[in-house]
Amino acid sequence: MPPHPSPSAAAAVPHTVYSDRFIPSRSRSNLALFDLATPAVQSPYCELLSAALFWPATPDRVASSATTCSSSSSSPSSSASPVGVGTPGSGNIFRFKAEAAPRRAKRALFAGGDEEEDPLMPGMFTARGARPRKIPKTPYKILDAPTMQDDFYRNLLDWSSQNVLAVGLGNIVYLWDARRDKVTELCDLGEDDDVCSVGWAQPGAHLAVGTKQGKVQIWDVTRSKRIRTMEGHSMRVGALAWGSSLLSSGSRDKSILHHDIRAQEDYVSKLAAHKSVVCGLKWSCDDRQLASGGNDKRLFVWNLHSVKPVLKNTEHRAAIKAVAWSPHLHGLLASGGGTKDGCIRFWDTTKNIHLSCVDTGSQVCNLIWSKNMNEIVSTHGDSQNQIIVWRYPTMSKIATLTGHTNRVLHLAISPDGQSIATCAGDETLQFWNAFPPLKSERCVSLSVVGETSFVRSYIR
Repeated sequence: MPPHPSPSAAAAVPHTVYSDRFIPSRSRSNLALFDLATPAVQSPYCELLSAALFWPATPDRVASSATTCSSSSSSPSSSASPVGVGTPGSGNIFRFKAEAAPRRAKRALFAGGDEEEDPLMPGMFTARGARPRKIPKTPYKILDAPTMQDDFYRNLLDWSSQNVLAVGLGNIVYLWDARRDKVTELCDLGEDDDVCSVGWAQPGAHLAVGTKQGKVQIWDVTRSKRIRTMEGHSMRVGALAWGSSLLSSGSRDKSILHHDIRAQEDYVSKLAAHKSVVCGLKWSCDDRQLASGGNDKRLFVWNLHSVKPVLKNTEHRAAIKAVAWSPHLHGLLASGGGTKDGCIRFWDTTKNIHLSCVDTGSQVCNLIWSKNMNEIVSTHGDSQNQIIVWRYPTMSKIATLTGHTNRVLHLAISPDGQSIATCAGDETLQFWNAFPPLKSERCVSLSVVGETSFVRSYIR
């Protein structure tokens, strides 16, 4: 064993020589000066970030993160739970039926297709692959709609931008205010007339009413006052569509009239190309094209100032009531045929191209595009009486809703694009949660959803 070196020898040992690679030592650094130490109480953001980055997390931490996010994204709200609604003398108009479905604590999936709510961060959405969105199979509200006529050629339901639903029952137009959950009577046409169609102007303050006598009435709903009556049709007006400056009306007399409520004349132009009842009418989202469908199995597209159709399509084999313009793609038009057809067809009106066709196997009564997603809803009559939510362009079924016992003649969508209302010959008005909110509004919607009575409103 070698002898131990003497103190003088140890002192003579040279210092360690480092190479050119500098590795700093922070053993003597005071990290407190840089505020890098872990705080005693973490902020909600730190907890969420930590839970998301350092997976797996402990159950108590997951619960803490979910509670924190839920409490920060929700606000106190109260939902009314009245026993019934109606006005004096209205009988059982819009009376609540039996409870439609149990209240759900939360929806597991909000996004369609490739997005799913993150279980760690409610209200946040992450990609999870193509998974079907869960849509409740039962309506969240059912109201009585007595005297609702089982008539395919009428359009008696429309939802305004101010969240007011207009319904034509017999010779009376009723308004249901979704925010206040209140029903009021707007007008009574009398025993000699009947409501055949209703349509809201975009601002939501004026409602057009098409009558059996061939007249078009304009009502100021804020004052409950009729401000104008326009004539020109010789038979009932079963279809109405508002454009930017025009109100178009389709009639059983085979004609379409353009009304300009700023002009003194009853109508400013007349379109005469259909050979039978005009039962479907819709302006495009940019108000430049008008689509019309008739009992003559023809689908026409008109320009703003044209008196002859610029596009003519005759592929359907039955009446065309269901027409809808896509809000997502310019010039994309959907149309649906009646009992002997049962097909939904898609058209590119910019190129006059027939894009695709889907055979639904039953009468197509209505079509409406989702405002928030690239999806479309169809309602049907003989013999399924169902409501189908489709994903476009694959046209795969997301959900099939069967709550009506008669053909689903009328369809409207809420201004926020989340709910749809359907009315059928079974004299019921049913409300469904069909779509999620817009992506930019998803976190916010969790806090405001309780402020409107029609969303998640399970009332007896």
